[in-house]
Amino acid sequence: MTTAPADTTFQIQEPLWKIRLRIAWKGFKQSWMLFTENKIGLVGLGIILFFGLMAVAHPILMHTVWEPNIYDPFIGNDPTILQHPSPPSARHLLGTDPVGRDVLSQLMYSTQSEFILGLLAAIVTVTIATSVGAISAYFGGALDAFFMRLADLINILPFIALLVVLTAFFDFGMIELALLIGILSGFGGTTIIFKAQALTIKVKPYIEAAKVAGGSDLHIIFRHIVPNLMPLAFLNMMFTVTGAIFSEAALSFFGLLNLRMSWGIMINTTQAAGYLLGGWKYWYLIVPPGLAITLLCSAFYLVGRALDEVVNPRLRRR
Repeated sequence: MTTAPADTTFQIQEPLWKIRLRIAWKGFKQSWMLFTENKIGLVGLGIILFFGLMAVAHPILMHTVWEPNIYDPFIGNDPTILQHPSPPSARHLLGTDPVGRDVLSQLMYSTQSEFILGLLAAIVTVTIATSVGAISAYFGGALDAFFMRLADLINILPFIALLVVLTAFFDFGMIELALLIGILSGFGGTTIIFKAQALTIKVKPYIEAAKVAGGSDLHIIFRHIVPNLMPLAFLNMMFTVTGAIFSEAALSFFGLLNLRMSWGIMINTTQAAGYLLGGWKYWYLIVPPGLAITLLCSAFYLVGRALDEVVNPRLRRR
């Protein structure tokens, strides 16, 4: 009498999404450990968190501590001060501007706008650049030539000068400016970077395996090529935020944007009132917004440099 062989097959009980989540978490922890080894990256991250706290704290202070009619960043005015601008005091830690508004309140309120501008511009940039770069690398031919010539054309034009011309003829707010920067950056030099990376992914064995398995072109591009561009995309987001904040500050200083308040508007107000060249006597009108622009742009750049070492193993310290 013969017995049937024991069934040695088994099924994995754990859902696939949990396996993927665990692998992603493990990869994140490894990347975080590499990131924390870079001190300048931690400094940049600390500065970003500081400005993030400022953005969150402003509406809380307006609803709990500060009087809206005095500390409102748009129409606030302190009737106890007869002459504006006034230097820093216990009531106004960074003084008041030529219109009588609290400088610290304006600085904190503008932080929210700068984060929205930078992050939106970065998201638009990497969305366009990853898609266009992957499509150009995969298909090549006339489509690739078109997108690369378009990128060359955008790179030839001076970026700030182009923004000055466009904002002079059209009405741009914060959202419109973020979209404009994202589109120009996405179709510009960033696309070339992503295409170069996508070309190295295109020749990988698993891409050929996907083709043999019957995967469509769009499936291969957006399920196999684009996900492998994400580390590079996240890295480029940091540098795009820096460029977007600086561009907004420059355009606001020239009065070319339809914004109620930003760090660039604060400097523009000082210049329009004739205090820009007033020397150190009016430092509290120039230093806070100027230092905020410098610190936040530098912070995202430092984080980007640290992420560069995480993404690119050749740059890591041995």
